Amino acid sequence: MEISVTSDILRADFTIGYLGAGQLARMSAVQAFRYGMRIGVYTNRSSDEPVEFMTPFSIKGGFDDVDKLSAFAAKCDIVTLENEFLDSVVLKKVRDQSETPMYPSPETFHQIENKQIEKETFEKAGIPVTPYQLVKDLDDISEFADQYGWPLMLKSSKGGYDGYGNVTVENPDEASQAMKELGAHKGHDIVAESFIEFQKELAVQVARNEHDTVVYTCCETIQEDHINKAVVTPAPIDPKLRNRAEELAAAATEAIDGRGLFAFEFFLTDDNDILLNESAPRPHNSGHYSIEGCITSQFENHVRAVSGLPLGSTKLRSPSVVMINLLGDHQRDARVDHARDAMAAHDAHLHIYGKLDSKVGRKMGHYTMLGDDLDETYKHALELADAIEI
Repeated sequence: MEISVTSDILRADFTIGYLGAGQLARMSAVQAFRYGMRIGVYTNRSSDEPVEFMTPFSIKGGFDDVDKLSAFAAKCDIVTLENEFLDSVVLKKVRDQSETPMYPSPETFHQIENKQIEKETFEKAGIPVTPYQLVKDLDDISEFADQYGWPLMLKSSKGGYDGYGNVTVENPDEASQAMKELGAHKGHDIVAESFIEFQKELAVQVARNEHDTVVYTCCETIQEDHINKAVVTPAPIDPKLRNRAEELAAAATEAIDGRGLFAFEFFLTDDNDILLNESAPRPHNSGHYSIEGCITSQFENHVRAVSGLPLGSTKLRSPSVVMINLLGDHQRDARVDHARDAMAAHDAHLHIYGKLDSKVGRKMGHYTMLGDDLDETYKHALELADAIEI
């Protein structure tokens, strides 16, 4: 069933339904409210989530409950995704039963819904990816390691994020233990990936609707313990390499006939090759800088793309934009301390996500700074952000 929407009319009763109710839906909802739209959220979490404080239209239920999801979708004009912890078969049943347009479509989502399918999809489209293989046991891992060498990455095919579901292994003993941790004995699919020697990790966001595609400037993501610590834009690499990553991201979005906002993570190898590592069918942490850093943020273009509205410019507002993730420092009720200097800085912007509980390492907010010189802006932003406690 093909269900679509295209419009240049802003209706006061137009409702976007989000599957997921975390900070990504919250930041997207802020942009929808600017257009006078209404927001509905469906979450599988029992505790209150960030976007639930913004709308009375909130439903709790399982992401496998087709009837409940369909009843939610039927009350919305559009349904979109905040996370990928979903199943394309369920999404298709919900779309068809409710007759509500869903972007990305279940067909698009199916092509990237787990790491194995994702790699196969982009590889078939001619987009370079990290070498990979679905592994069932230690023999499969050893065979893969014979070809690509140790160390290697073992990843849960579905559901990994921020270091969860990913393990670097140096030898067969570590691989055996990692397979247990990742749930191979429970039937979970595990994908082995070669360990790439890279110079930098890059990211590109793409917005696409029925008529147009816009691409954000390639940025560098700086990781600590598998968590994105910071994003610097534009990525401090040869402009030709930035252009190459942007072209690959646009091609990847087209390959899956994506509609909405998509994010792509790349490795820039020591040989200056660019390999697609992972994708996300939604706004992404690597694009938070765009709220103040671009003419049109990833969240605004997400709303525009799924609602059938014209896409906005992705041009940077400043020569340099830096985003620092603010992680929980304590196990406590959420509270922000020592943010005065950060908030007083020139062209700097503090975002707190509205989570009720702070946990060590949990993403609680982010801090963005615009400037002329990338190194100086990054150093200043990092100093100010490091003083903040949450």
